[in-house]
Amino acid sequence: MGWWQVNADTLAGSRFVVSPLAETIACLKVLERGMAAHPGERAWLDAHVPAYRERLAGDPVTALLVRAALGRTWNADFLTPTPGGEGEDVFEEEVERVRTWPPGAAREDLTVSLGGPLPARLHRDDLPQRTAELLEWVWTRTVLPHWPRRRRIIEADVVARTARLGQDGWAGALDDMRPGMRWLGGNRLQINTYDYPPREISGARLMFVPVTPRQSWVSWDAPHRYAVVYPCAGALADGGRTATPEALAALLGPARAGVLVLLATPKSTTQLVALTGQGLGSVGRHLRVLLDAGLVRRRRAGRSVLYYRSDAGQVLVRAQRGGQGQSSAGAGPRVVT
Repeated sequence: MGWWQVNADTLAGSRFVVSPLAETIACLKVLERGMAAHPGERAWLDAHVPAYRERLAGDPVTALLVRAALGRTWNADFLTPTPGGEGEDVFEEEVERVRTWPPGAAREDLTVSLGGPLPARLHRDDLPQRTAELLEWVWTRTVLPHWPRRRRIIEADVVARTARLGQDGWAGALDDMRPGMRWLGGNRLQINTYDYPPREISGARLMFVPVTPRQSWVSWDAPHRYAVVYPCAGALADGGRTATPEALAALLGPARAGVLVLLATPKSTTQLVALTGQGLGSVGRHLRVLLDAGLVRRRRAGRSVLYYRSDAGQVLVRAQRGGQGQSSAGAGPRVVT
């Protein structure tokens, strides 16, 4: 298995990073594979796959390039540069690192991701430029129009991870971050299940980069920076929520009832903003009313305040769902895209 040796100082100095380029690469992976992880993503795919395939059909070299760069088990390094780690990165600055990657190094990266020799059509010097242009197309056409909501979801995941770190330590925060990743103890962080040599990264900057598609990878700019790109928690990334009972919506108002339904598990105001699409002020007012009514409780987790349904709130939601079941048999989850 592949693991990194991480000392206490490196863990303590690690940080979460918002990377528009990582989000774009994750979306490129979904577009290329054409497989949706949930209904909300299926709607997004249906909206964008035709134009994506049309673009690649008109540019067969880039079509071959992206397939090679995504590889079978490893991404070509030039496709997934390690984020800078200074707050939220700027897409135009991030993609410039792809564009200016040395052509010879890019071809070497492709032989690794392919696991074999480079096809003759890819023996050329414009591969980094072509990759950057495709990433710009994916960003502009498929990510940027929805970036504010995607960023809210990413920020909400960071809040949840930070809260879990405060409660359960690094093992709790990291174990389900991405498939095959877990904290082994003894300063060892398993990053995947492949048989790779361990890496000593003590003293380097360690970054955790959430993305909304269910995609993940690791990257590094050794020996200075290492990054783990991981998918946001399903309840956030799916963009879905269970249906709000009609009677409960009539009693509390649709927006406030929706907040109460979402609080089956503790959530911060940031998470609720991401899930509901409501403004921070509106969510705050709903929470105040629910708190005053005794339907919601709150507790502090590190620097965050988490809200959850009280016993009275649980009883109210269950009772209203029972009534809805009699009048709306077979009603299933409602997905918001």
